[in-house]
Amino acid sequence: MFERLIAVLAEYISVDAKKIDTDSSLRMDLGLNSLDLVNLAVSVENEFGVDISDRDLSIMKTVGDMLYHLEHAGR
Repeated sequence: MFERLIAVLAEYISVDAKKIDTDSSLRMDLGLNSLDLVNLAVSVENEFGVDISDRDLSIMKTVGDMLYHLEHAGR
């Protein structure tokens, strides 16, 4: 799951996947703004078949946070 998430992120922001890890900040390290985060969430939802609520998205600060959400979605 981690590799798939990194692939989606790397494609979305056009960066080498090797530069992304679980501690990467979505805003500071990856340079995403609010609109980027919403669009990224849609891409992630489509890739993984999960829903990411606005509330959940607002508390995701790192790639690790997003991964945690994906791993626990639907539980």
